[in-house]
Amino acid sequence: MDLKAAADKVITHRRAIYTNMFGEGAVDDEIIQQMLENANWAPTHRHTEPWRFVVFKGEGLKKLADFQATLYKLKNTDNFNETQFEKLKKKPLECSHVIAIGMHRDDKESVPEIEEVSATAAAVQNAWLTASAHGIGCYWSTGGITFYEEAKPFFGLREQDKLMGFLFIGPMKSEKWPQGKRKSIEDKVTWVG
Repeated sequence: MDLKAAADKVITHRRAIYTNMFGEGAVDDEIIQQMLENANWAPTHRHTEPWRFVVFKGEGLKKLADFQATLYKLKNTDNFNETQFEKLKKKPLECSHVIAIGMHRDDKESVPEIEEVSATAAAVQNAWLTASAHGIGCYWSTGGITFYEEAKPFFGLREQDKLMGFLFIGPMKSEKWPQGKRKSIEDKVTWVG
């Protein structure tokens, strides 16, 4: 398969594969490393390379689960939801790996923040495409503690940085890959010329 056809195939093959579709076992660390290497080749304005990742596996998944459940409980004393609390304690444990996604703000702040956010999102897409190419379940979540300022230090992030969510990763339970759904690009494009 030539490079153009391979690119088209992996891009249209990418899906959000949720934890209920994950099987037993672990994803090989070499695949996770390749996801991170490919993430590192994302476009980046002024070469700031703002993406920062923290990879949780094994006992680290329990540390993540405990941290996020505890933080949720501390932040929601008035409107605590036991179901949400239990979900935060359980979700990382359903995974082989969880990658926390951080955006490290350029210290000079000469690059607009949207450029840094976009570069980090492009890095995540590269990692996700790599997971899909390997037949690995993966999805990007911005739920849970993503927008809690108090969460940042746990992930090595500073006040000016952003926690942009988590990639949940696991082996597929089934060899059947979900079908994609997209409306026509014609409804989203205007040509001028």
